[in-house]
Amino acid sequence: MTYQRRTLLISGKVQGVSYRATAADKATSLGLTGYARNLPDGRVEVVAEGAPESLDSLRQWCEDGPPAAVVENIDSSETAATGEFNDFGVW
Repeated sequence: MTYQRRTLLISGKVQGVSYRATAADKATSLGLTGYARNLPDGRVEVVAEGAPESLDSLRQWCEDGPPAAVVENIDSSETAATGEFNDFGVW
């Protein structure tokens, strides 16, 4: 199986609503590695590596996020996986 890396830049009301922690829980349950972090401009960056189907499931989850989030937009890019992550962290 070919693993991929997907970077998602999520904008809207996504900081201060447990977005990173719940994204990490979802990614871990899907067998993905990577991280979620807040960006200075108010967005959340999610970088995930794993099977394409799992990445698609994470992307679907990110469209809504946790209950208190209001997602306005997701910019997505995809590259080859690097294998540099051992788990999914919150930075």
